Formats: sequence, structure tokens, C-alpha cells
Amino acid sequence: MGERQMDDVMRQGGCACCDGAPHAGPRPGRRGLAIGALTIGALACAAVALPLAPAVGRVPATTLTPDRALARMQAGNAAWRRDTPMPASMGRDRREVLAGGQAPYCVILGCSDSRVPPELLFGAGLGDLFIIRNAGNTVDTAALGSIEYGVGVLGCPLVVVLGHEGCGAVAAAVEVVEHNASYEGVIGDMILPIIPAVLAARDAPGALLDAAVIGNARRTAGRLHRQSPLLEEAMRGGRLKIMAARYDLNEGNVAWFETV
Repeated sequence: MGERQMDDVMRQGGCACCDGAPHAGPRPGRRGLAIGALTIGALACAAVALPLAPAVGRVPATTLTPDRALARMQAGNAAWRRDTPMPASMGRDRREVLAGGQAPYCVILGCSDSRVPPELLFGAGLGDLFIIRNAGNTVDTAALGSIEYGVGVLGCPLVVVLGHEGCGAVAAAVEVVEHNASYEGVIGDMILPIIPAVLAARDAPGALLDAAVIGNARRTAGRLHRQSPLLEEAMRGGRLKIMAARYDLNEGNVAWFETV
């Protein structure tokens, strides 16, 4: 299946990362199931046949190496801390170029917290970052598939799992571990993947919450390539680096942790 065909299939499936309409819920009937299966099949095909395919459209994939992509992220954060953000490409010319395709240089799995906007704290412009956000920066099927898409199809050389100071989702997991707290709705289910990081952080020095934030980011980053043959192959080939990071709300600093 070619890139244009795969792009058409992804649009039919309603994949938000391919500019289609976001999924509103399960599709009823055989036709819906067939479309869903076709979309999954297209991604699987991309993962096997196109382990590091160029970005779809007129925009060529980034030529940055993993180390150079990381250096750009670090430089952008340094400028953010100085209150002199690097110039970001946000104008009409950039929008028109990106209408033909995207070529980000970093995939970020971050928290939904409104105080942690990745483009701002890394001095990035439109189309620079491929971002997945949820409370607690955890990985489910949708998140892992999105990360694989960013690496395997868009050619991103860097994946960053970004935790942050005072994360509410991690704090909720701490309450479960320390005080047997319970939460209404599906919040309790959502924070289940964070609990192992909290348990492991109880013996760490310093405040439990902050240790758990760092532990959660590092644990998630470490699991990515073990769960994904596509990411593992890219790492072994030197085409991908996966990093964990922790953002400080007051200082604006990002601390980095190498993935093992």
C-alpha cells in the first residue's frame, strides 16, 4: 500500500493525526468494523513496510539526527527560561507549506496540564512537534500507535516522555497508594498505570510526589521500545532516541533522563 493510499485510508477511518475527523466512538455495523480493521491494517503495513518512511505530502522528513533534535529541544527550553523564546514559525507562509504535509522532529508524550504547553516551553513552531497529551502522560493503545506513527511514518528521530512538577494525575495515584483513595468515573482506571511508579518511588529520597513524577516518566519511556518492535528497531539502528523529562513549573526548566 502506497503512502497516498494509506493517507486516504486513514482519512476514511477518521484518524485525527491525519487531519480527519476525530473518532466519536465505536462504529456500528459491519461497515464500521471493516473500516476500523482497514485503518489498523494500514498502520500495521506502515510499521512493517515503512519503518522510517518520509512524511506524507510535499514537506520532506526532517534530516535532524536524534542528538541534534535533542539539542534543538534543549536550546528552545533554555530560551524559554530566559524569557526570550526562539522565533517560532507561525505565520501564513508556514501554514501554507504545512498544508501539503508535516515533518516534525520530535514526538512528545506529555500531560494534559494547561501549564505545560510543549510548543511554548521548547520554543517550537507550527509543525515542529508531534504531540500526544493525556493526564499523567501514560501510554495506551492510541498513544503508542500515535508514537509509532510519528516515528515510523513521519520520521521523527526523537521521542520525549514529559512529566512535570505537581502532576495531578500522579498526585491522585499517590493518594491511592498512601491513603487508599477512590475516584468517581474512570479517573481511577486512568491512573492505574501510574501506581507502579508511585510504589517504586516510596524508597526514593525527597518528596514522594516528585519522585513519582520522575519515576513515571522514566518508566513509561523505558517501556516504549520494549512494547514496540518498530521503536526498538529504530533505536538499534541509531535513528531514534527516547528520553524521559521533567518540567519545573516555577523555573521553566526541563530536566532530562536517558532511557535504558
